[in-house]
Amino acid sequence: MSSRNFATTGLIAITALLWSVGAVADPTPELDTPERINILVTFGDDECPEAEGDEIVVCAQRPESERYRIPPELRESKEEQAGEQSWSSTVASHDEAARPGRPDSCSVVGTFGFTGCQSAIMRQWFDERRTSQ
Repeated sequence: MSSRNFATTGLIAITALLWSVGAVADPTPELDTPERINILVTFGDDECPEAEGDEIVVCAQRPESERYRIPPELRESKEEQAGEQSWSSTVASHDEAARPGRPDSCSVVGTFGFTGCQSAIMRQWFDERRTSQ
């Protein structure tokens, strides 16, 4: 029995020793410094700055007349499409889309829908009364 316990204890000790040696032999790798990249736009006769060390410098050259202007990508406006609606029909469609959430809407969706249902019932009653007279 004792030789069995000795063998088990020895096996555990050897495993622990190998595990700890493996941990010491494989140190944590040093973290690499991140790449430094500068992307610049130069105008006219301005020179692109020199790279320092592992730095990467990318320069785009534009004419001097563009120095204080909004970049061309941002100054182009969207062309109006021929199929766009008039302002009044746009407002009407937004009004129709927002109607269920407004007071007096008679809708279970809106917060004030219950007041609109009473108003709708009253309007219907008055309309029926006018048509019957």
